[in-house]
Amino acid sequence: MVVTPEHLRARWQQTVDRVRGVPVPDPGPYADDLLARWSEPQRRYHTVAHLAAVLGHLDTLAAHADDIDTVRLAAWFHDAVYRPDRSENEERSAHLAERALPELGVDRERTAEVARLVRLTVSHDPGPGDRDGEVLCDADLAVLGGTPEEYARYAAAVREEYGFVPDDVFREGRADVLRRLLELPRLFRSPQGHDRWELLARRNLTTELELLTA
Repeated sequence: MVVTPEHLRARWQQTVDRVRGVPVPDPGPYADDLLARWSEPQRRYHTVAHLAAVLGHLDTLAAHADDIDTVRLAAWFHDAVYRPDRSENEERSAHLAERALPELGVDRERTAEVARLVRLTVSHDPGPGDRDGEVLCDADLAVLGGTPEEYARYAAAVREEYGFVPDDVFREGRADVLRRLLELPRLFRSPQGHDRWELLARRNLTTELELLTA
């Protein structure tokens, strides 16, 4: 299913309306700003399509969350600031949430939780009992558990985003990332995510690592 900007704007409107206690300001311009950020030309994987996919995965995992709408807001912001040549993307994305959400009438506690969840996507390592963190991280990593064809498209898009990096440097760095992922006892922390994606993800990661190091 192709997810249109109109569909995403409607989802944003519904989520914001559920979590805030005031009817103004209009959340539409905030959705437009976020979608413009997700559509920037330097992006090849971290695009509007990735945002839509994460939101869709959150629907699948919603029963595990303590506050799924807060997690949905975090998904909108988690890569809203993205430059592949920078290391502070998550921190800047969290700062964006901390500025924008109070303007929209979202309370201080929920804003702080959204920012915390955005920062968690640096490590994808939620602590024990952090069900909302588990759901966001699982949804963000779900691409790893796609079909071999879907995974190949993902890996190619990541390489395009890092097109400025020489091949040998990219291969070494990417292989290190894959090894660290494979060393984790669990890639997916929620029961639903683990059952749905763990086995395929490990197979995909192993295949890519073998190709990179052949």
